[in-house]
Amino acid sequence: MAGSTIISNTATLQKYLSLPQKDKVIAEYVWIDGSNGIRSKSKTLFKKVSSLEDLPEWNFDGSSTGQAPGNNSDVYLRPVAYYPDPFRLGDNVLVMCETYMSDGSPNAYNFRHDAAIIFKEHKNHEFWFGLEQEYTLLDEFGWPYGWPKNGFPAPQGPYYCGVGTGKVFCRDIVEAHYKACLYANINISGTNAEVMPAQWEYQVGPCEDIQMGDQLWMSRFILHRVAEEFGAKVTFAPKPIPGDWNGAGLHTNVSTKETREEGGMKAIEAAMEKLAGRQKEHMSVYGEDNQLRMTGKHETSSYDKFSWGVANRGSSVRIPRAVAAENKGYFEDRRPASNGDPYQITGIMAETMFGKVEGADVAKFAAKAEEVEQEMIVPVAKP
Repeated sequence: MAGSTIISNTATLQKYLSLPQKDKVIAEYVWIDGSNGIRSKSKTLFKKVSSLEDLPEWNFDGSSTGQAPGNNSDVYLRPVAYYPDPFRLGDNVLVMCETYMSDGSPNAYNFRHDAAIIFKEHKNHEFWFGLEQEYTLLDEFGWPYGWPKNGFPAPQGPYYCGVGTGKVFCRDIVEAHYKACLYANINISGTNAEVMPAQWEYQVGPCEDIQMGDQLWMSRFILHRVAEEFGAKVTFAPKPIPGDWNGAGLHTNVSTKETREEGGMKAIEAAMEKLAGRQKEHMSVYGEDNQLRMTGKHETSSYDKFSWGVANRGSSVRIPRAVAAENKGYFEDRRPASNGDPYQITGIMAETMFGKVEGADVAKFAAKAEEVEQEMIVPVAKP
């Protein structure tokens, strides 16, 4: 890829990464902030991590991440999953965390908490998910890599799954991310260049229930860290470039014990009826600015209308042709945007298919976000 003046000096860093750690372990605590972004900080531990119990609760300043007001800014990190660290290697780990307030209540942006309650209640349905994460790589000026500085590349066509100079850009970042995810035990199942140049996709799954969100978020963290070392920016914006270019989605593949059994198409058809009745609720948690992408063009359905069909990439939900032929399997919800929260997406899917659960509401983003923003407004004294 093209050089950048702001890349990390990884060659010099390498000699320090190889230094022994004297029986200590570095844990990188990762969490989701108030703008659907990712934050992290490092903690030294004094023994190898062999279970979640070895990872202590920690905290951070929530007023600096859009998650708490300044007069009550402590937000607590509770580890929920950990993975081998592909950057520091050795016994070091990446730690996925939930966020909680000082009174023990989940932080307003802790969507994992509610999704976990839903999956626990519906565990007998044995949900499997696979998410297809699309993203675009930008240079330091915020323009897609490989694009002319004052113009646009040739129209879409040769870029999807392309090979060769002028057709693909930043394959080095993609390859590095792929290997890093495999090292970290992320169930990454593939990757490919997408329809718009400098746009890529990778797939994570199949993963069971809440593990899908954990692994997808950690894969995003790893992608940002890899791109950081190459001097590139990652955007999950669903329509990063206006005009005749494909947007970016987070296509969500769903199956349950019932859909995978013989005659499972009946269960899939029953799910379609339920999804049709909750279009508005689903779209409320399927990503920000998704209406810019879901115009009914560029392989998308309409933002405000539900549809489904066999092998139809222009419908809200696609039933793969092989699934229809075998009369069992999975379905693909094509509505979620690339910046959607996987906890909310998978959680509301389980809720819609099998019922709401007391004490859990994954479609509460707007209300909770507004609540936190109001708390963070500092009143100005009148003169």
